[in-house]
Amino acid sequence: MVELDQFKYTLSTFKKPLVEVRDSLDLDNKVKRIDELDKSMEEPDFWNDPERSTRIVKEAKNLKDTVDGYKKLEEELEEIELMIEMGNEENDPSVVPEVAEMVKDFESKLESMRISTLLSGEYDGCNAILRLNAGAGGTESCDWCSMLYRMYCRWADSKGFTTEVLDFLDGDEAGIKSVTVQINGQNAFGYLKSERGVHRLVRISPFNAAGKRQTSFVSCDVMPDIEEDLDVEINQDDLRIDTYRSSGAGGQHINKTSSAVRITHIPTGIVVQCQNERSQFQNKDKAMQMLKARLYMLKQQENAEKISDIRGDVKEIGWGNQIRSYVLQPYTMVKDHRTNAESGNAAAVLDGNLDPFISAYLKWQNLGKETQENQ
Repeated sequence: MVELDQFKYTLSTFKKPLVEVRDSLDLDNKVKRIDELDKSMEEPDFWNDPERSTRIVKEAKNLKDTVDGYKKLEEELEEIELMIEMGNEENDPSVVPEVAEMVKDFESKLESMRISTLLSGEYDGCNAILRLNAGAGGTESCDWCSMLYRMYCRWADSKGFTTEVLDFLDGDEAGIKSVTVQINGQNAFGYLKSERGVHRLVRISPFNAAGKRQTSFVSCDVMPDIEEDLDVEINQDDLRIDTYRSSGAGGQHINKTSSAVRITHIPTGIVVQCQNERSQFQNKDKAMQMLKARLYMLKQQENAEKISDIRGDVKEIGWGNQIRSYVLQPYTMVKDHRTNAESGNAAAVLDGNLDPFISAYLKWQNLGKETQENQ
């Protein structure tokens, strides 16, 4: 059958990229490392050091997930080839839609795994802490902020990641003024570091009776959630610690106590906030962990350009500083101004389909690194 033969040809084009992914993942060494970690976990005193044991268990799980993910891809490829062969032998056109769906799903998984091979940064494997701040545009920007928050939550859901709101501030009339959300999953920071910067929206304003086009801006900052206790000295005199009442749902405890914490590191101007825990002490501990992570990352950088890159510094939240534009009227398009990646399906992007932009950014970033190394 012609359709099945076309799918068979498409599958043949995936085999070389699949081998390249295997080489990039260095699976043989990952399997050896898994064996080493499994032996460590069998030692009688393994659980005597909770911090070390937790770190080993997490590393082993991540390695096993990677190896198992690749093996499943190989199995799916064989399964699709078998389906095509059976369909041709029986001349059964009813298998065509099923094969088409299987090929599409396989291509998506292969691309996702290929993207993961581009993650080589020191903190790429960490969970991510993402903060959105509404900028120029008033109520319109607050609404845009809520749209972006939904977009990132939908993207996280599609990856099987979990989300946890650390800080939340409602807009005066609608939407969100600012929100900080922790996204938990393997390589969450590695993926989401592509989102740092100003995001611009162009659309017919739902808040304007005249139906005029409105341009709105929201800044996005992303940092890794570094779990280990970092050796960072912080002078208490350099800190301004404010407490305030948490916003949003949470019952009487949230509404009646000033449990939320905001810490400002005066020398650097870094501000961290947390309100998701029930007690002020827990919120302060989480905020201090976030502050230590930022200061540690600053300490590791040798020049201002790298500092700006890893902190996710953004300029004024307004014209001329956007990394990506989302146009909903008079046409629909999403375009990244760094990589020139674009999509005409803005609705799908706002529904969480960010992988094409993430992939383009990682390729662009790696190309820049290779160019620097060759100079």
